Amino acid sequence: MEILRKRADFLKAAKAARAPAASFLLQARKRSMDEAIDRTLIRVGFTCSKKIGNAVMRNRAKRRLREIARAGLPLHGKAGWDYVLVGRPNVTLDHPFEAMQTELAEALARIHTPRGRDR
Repeated sequence: MEILRKRADFLKAAKAARAPAASFLLQARKRSMDEAIDRTLIRVGFTCSKKIGNAVMRNRAKRRLREIARAGLPLHGKAGWDYVLVGRPNVTLDHPFEAMQTELAEALARIHTPRGRDR
């Protein structure tokens, strides 16, 4: 797994598929073949706005998102995809951790289930 760091990668993911969950929003996109990035990598990014709270609260929310991604993406994610987990105000910090893990698996399943579009 690799961490997304460039703003352009976050913007591309924001325009792609979304799967809302109770404690976060999952944005995902399949990378194109012409991108000079290893096709076997799963890339992931995390974002929490100031609506979450001060810096301490935002960092805690991102740590929780990083941990569910570390545990769940290798099992349910697909190589060649970029994922962004966006924290939700008043929820990401207090939501039960096991429920967040389940929500990630369900959100990934929704993203990867074909619905007539090329996913």
